[in-house]
Amino acid sequence: MSNPQDLRYSKEHEWLSAAEDGVSTVGITEHAANALGDVVFVQLPEVGDTVSAGETCGELESTKSVSDLYSPVSGEVTEVNEDVVNDPALVNSAPFEGGWLFKVRVTDEPSDLLSAAEYDAFVAG
Repeated sequence: MSNPQDLRYSKEHEWLSAAEDGVSTVGITEHAANALGDVVFVQLPEVGDTVSAGETCGELESTKSVSDLYSPVSGEVTEVNEDVVNDPALVNSAPFEGGWLFKVRVTDEPSDLLSAAEYDAFVAG
């Protein structure tokens, strides 16, 4: 499993893209998608919602379990991926591409986000 080098990662297994015009994209990692199993339902925050770093902002339901979705940063949700809402399997098949979850205008970013190498070491235990 190869985590893109240009992303940053949370210990809750979310990834965050570099901001473009102050807006970053959020998704879950391939590691998390594999651990969840087949994702069958996705509940995302609404456009306009304020999310807080480290707080739950949605839910992912798989054939194995229900898992909270955490925001890796604080800010305002600017877009949600309706493709994932309509086809949750995208989270499993393309977690770093078409399976992204939401975009957020970042107002605060915690200092404990991990680089790809740090996240690899974290999941390796």
